Amino acid sequence: MTKSESLIAALKNRGKTPPEDLLIAFSYNLRDGKRFSRTRGIGCATHQRLYLYDEDGSERQIDLTQANELRMENLVGSYSVVCENKDGTVDLLFSGDMRTHREAAAAVGYINSMLRAPDLAVRRELVAVCPKCGRTLRREGDVCLRCANRVKSLRRLWGFTRGVRGYLAIGVLLFFVTSLIELLAPYVQRVFVDDYVRAATPPALRPFVLIVLTMAGITVLSVIVSVLRSVFITIAGTTVVVNLRQLVFEKIHALSLSGVTKRPTGELIGRVTQDTNVLQQFLVSDLTNLAQQLILLFGVGTIVVFYDWKLALLVIVPVPFVVLFHRLFWNTMRRLWNKQWTFERKSSTILYDTYQGVRVVKSFGMEHREIERYNKAVDDQRDISMKNEQIWAVINPLISLFAGLGEFFLLYYVGQKILDGGMTLGEMTQFSSYVGLLYGPLRWMAMIPRRLVNALTSVVKIFEIVDEKSDVPASEHPVDLPIEGKIEFDDVSFGYNDGQTVLRHVSFSVQPGEMIGIVGKSGAGKSTLINLVMRLYDAENGTIRVDGVNIKDISEEHLRSQIGVVLQETFLFSGTIYDNIAYAKPTATRDEVIRAAKAAGAHPFILKLTDGYNTKVGERGHTLSGGERQRIAIARALLHDPKILILDEATASLDTETEKQLQDALLRLMEGRTTIAIAHRLSTLRNANRLIVIDNGTIAEQGSHDQLMEAGGIYHGLVEAQRSMNQLS
Repeated sequence: MTKSESLIAALKNRGKTPPEDLLIAFSYNLRDGKRFSRTRGIGCATHQRLYLYDEDGSERQIDLTQANELRMENLVGSYSVVCENKDGTVDLLFSGDMRTHREAAAAVGYINSMLRAPDLAVRRELVAVCPKCGRTLRREGDVCLRCANRVKSLRRLWGFTRGVRGYLAIGVLLFFVTSLIELLAPYVQRVFVDDYVRAATPPALRPFVLIVLTMAGITVLSVIVSVLRSVFITIAGTTVVVNLRQLVFEKIHALSLSGVTKRPTGELIGRVTQDTNVLQQFLVSDLTNLAQQLILLFGVGTIVVFYDWKLALLVIVPVPFVVLFHRLFWNTMRRLWNKQWTFERKSSTILYDTYQGVRVVKSFGMEHREIERYNKAVDDQRDISMKNEQIWAVINPLISLFAGLGEFFLLYYVGQKILDGGMTLGEMTQFSSYVGLLYGPLRWMAMIPRRLVNALTSVVKIFEIVDEKSDVPASEHPVDLPIEGKIEFDDVSFGYNDGQTVLRHVSFSVQPGEMIGIVGKSGAGKSTLINLVMRLYDAENGTIRVDGVNIKDISEEHLRSQIGVVLQETFLFSGTIYDNIAYAKPTATRDEVIRAAKAAGAHPFILKLTDGYNTKVGERGHTLSGGERQRIAIARALLHDPKILILDEATASLDTETEKQLQDALLRLMEGRTTIAIAHRLSTLRNANRLIVIDNGTIAEQGSHDQLMEAGGIYHGLVEAQRSMNQLS
């Protein structure tokens, strides 16, 4: 059952009839904005009305045709949603705490989008839910750990053993050899006790030495075989994990931008490293030990049954109780390990964010706050880990107690046999050793559910990434045409996952070699537009064409190989300046890199550095100034030599003097290329052939600078506002 279906069912149980033309359903849990006035409210929206049903049976209807927009006011630990009406009044609609925040935020975004573009509004779910159990998921695309098919995941994991199954086969064979050696040792001990230790006459020296050497040889052989077995299994397990790690890394890169950004970076790093490490431990240690223990259990069990089936029956009586115990606690342990996984990834995310934003942390003197935040996350991780260990500390001894009850039966039974003369001391030693070998696997397998749950949690999370479908699917028959640079938007509409329609019915074209300036207020949809050109996202409606071909039919690699990007926030990789410029073209010669640096105006300042082009720029290029990083970015784009150039606030973070110095470099970069430029500083767009003004997701104005100034519209207002700011400064 989906979340909407469960809410509709709840409404019907209250005697309410949900609207037939329902678009969305959501929940809220505070009444009148008061923190402690609880309710279980349900909201339903149609194209024209918003219905709010409180738990006490009261019902409100809001006429959305009279609403300008809904606004969420985020407070401390709670939120309120208000409606700004066309007559200027503001009404409080509903409130909630952080448990319903994500759902309410999605509802507000969807309703606002519907108010702006009612023709694009369709029925949808606001939150991701498990299709089997209906539980709310953290994100779209997540796997419900409760309903995941773990057996299927393990089978898929076995598929990654191709290429190393020979090592696994040798390892399994050595398991059999090790088990045979362990089964042989008790028999030799019986001979040693009955024929030598308990012999009526003193044994001859030579046979005595021979039996002692045999016992020592068995021990040495067991060690040698165990070492060889560990080597082969380690090779196989490590290879499998490396292959899996490479697959996850490749899959993350194959995801769309939304597929990557919807998860914290620390969590993605955890899936590549920590989760695969858990699997390596499971494959190399736990799973191989399980195989050996099963082989040993079967071999010893067979010997004991043939030796004395009555005693064998007494020994295995506790086994059903052990299995039942595991079954009773399985779901509890699985749920706790899932929580522990979540807390571990949360602490990893905080750690990553803190190190990435270390300059901000230190600039604001917030080291103590970040330490407290990380300590809180680690404390939560510690608490759930302690809870897991405490529960297991109770469960494991109880299971061991049940598993060991057979030993008491053994003592009684064997004691009776010896007193009656039906068993020798050597036979008792042999049988006791066999029973010890039998209970060894039983006690060891009492630990396997815990390790298995941990490994299954990680493998499910890994395959969650592997199985995720990209929002930007590749064409089955991609076209790799020689790109000239003509770009066409034909009735394009697009919105993000929260239901907000950012662009609506956008249509325009750019001719090869033409420069287009995109202007508008923050949040108008300018960056979204260029993201669609780069096909970081796919348009929901309409078509984007390059040289007359739908970009969905052009391979992503070929399309992006012809697009160069210079962003406001320039990202440089940790490495040398040379490596960062050559990143756009790994096959570039030394002369090509230097020529690109000269054209970008970066060559002079690079030569002044101690190590020149070999200078290490540090993580994210923090050792360079903003202007220096931008010059390197322009050099990188020049080396790439694209047909289509995108400039997204390329000089917004620079001072006026540095911006003027970069203008010439940008002009050289734009020569002969189709250019789409976004800029808040409208003076940087003076060379544009045409300006497109985006407002509220649509094209509000289009034309040259002079034409738009004469029109006296939005662009004229932006220019005048900027002139006023410049005069004040």
